[in-house]
Amino acid sequence: MFKNTRLSAMLAAVLFSVTAASALVSAPAFADAPAAGATAPAADAAAPAVDAAAAPAADAADAAAAPAGDAAAPAAAGSTEEVHNPYGIGAMWEEGDFVNKGTIIILALMSIGSWYIIITKLIDQQKIMRQSKEASAKFWKAPSIAAGSASLKEGSPFRFIAETGTKATQHHDGALLEQIDLSTWVTMQIQRAVDRVQSRLQDGLSFLATVGSTSPFIGLFGTVWGIYNALTAIGMSGNASIDKVAGPVGEALIMTAFGLFVAVPAVLGYNWLVRRNKSVMEDVRSFSADVHSVLISGAMSTSNAATGAKKAG
Repeated sequence: MFKNTRLSAMLAAVLFSVTAASALVSAPAFADAPAAGATAPAADAAAPAVDAAAAPAADAADAAAAPAGDAAAPAAAGSTEEVHNPYGIGAMWEEGDFVNKGTIIILALMSIGSWYIIITKLIDQQKIMRQSKEASAKFWKAPSIAAGSASLKEGSPFRFIAETGTKATQHHDGALLEQIDLSTWVTMQIQRAVDRVQSRLQDGLSFLATVGSTSPFIGLFGTVWGIYNALTAIGMSGNASIDKVAGPVGEALIMTAFGLFVAVPAVLGYNWLVRRNKSVMEDVRSFSADVHSVLISGAMSTSNAATGAKKAG
């Protein structure tokens, strides 16, 4: 009926999902470096050992060294060093069990699938909108339904509907089909063609709905499992200090954030695509109704016959 190039959409979905998931990785922690002035008390403690006769020289030396020490102090105080962060998605993947890894893989596949469907459906809808304008500009200026169908591109749903209606009028024969009047038969065939177009547009939307409704609970399951493992490890170690509890529990909560990250685009994409599908199908149904009226009334066929008779005369 109408075809799409899926490879570019798949690559875009994978790239977007991987890039967005990397934003959830915890930023590296930074710690303040110890200031050089921390050793000052020790130096002050040794000061009484200075001989009274050498005091003026020592005071002069201290006065000369003071500006340099004061200038170095801000630089030392403002310096930071990168500290390895033992928590985050990377650590969770390396240290987690098969349940944690399986949950991350499922959510990643859901995210990739959601973005793939959103991108491909937008491409489909945009293409049909362009084909609708093409049908309005070319089809109705043709001398017949067959000529109008030929003027449209291969794979266009409007061409598919027009060709279906034409075939219905040409194959209304046989003992069983003759029991159905021509108008009803053409109406049935065109409606089936419209239903096929609508079904093609709705492909994948059920997947978006499923992802939007289940991914938060999958992420919550990963969080519960992570907290269970963290509390078990803390109980076995016997150390329940805040630094031992906050890290593993916070790491487990990343799974809930990951589930929401997958669910929100799926829900928004589903609602947006459904609204756009309604607009697209209005154009398709209007075109099919016009084609049905022309085929039943035989206006084009009568016009062509009259023109042929005039030429022959």
